[in-house]
Amino acid sequence: MAKKSMIEREKKREAMVKKYAAKRAALKDIVSDESKPMEERFRASLKLAKLPRNSSAVRLHNRCQLTGRPHAYYRKLKISRIALRDLGSQGQIPGMVKSSW
Repeated sequence: MAKKSMIEREKKREAMVKKYAAKRAALKDIVSDESKPMEERFRASLKLAKLPRNSSAVRLHNRCQLTGRPHAYYRKLKISRIALRDLGSQGQIPGMVKSSW
């Protein structure tokens, strides 16, 4: 049950990152622009800090779409090695031959 909630939590984070992406990018441009006055850059930095923590893309983590497992993740398939093995053993992945791993 906890694994499904991690999948849902990751989906919420992805939505939040997408929602705030433009605003974060604009504030980061202001902060890094040396030609702007120091006060304006500092205000932009404070606004950036007040944005939700989960709106940062760094907070996203690759997780298995079936189990929520964060380790041994295959990016192309978006599943973990354990889920890949289970699906392969059941014959649900085309082209995958069952073997004694």
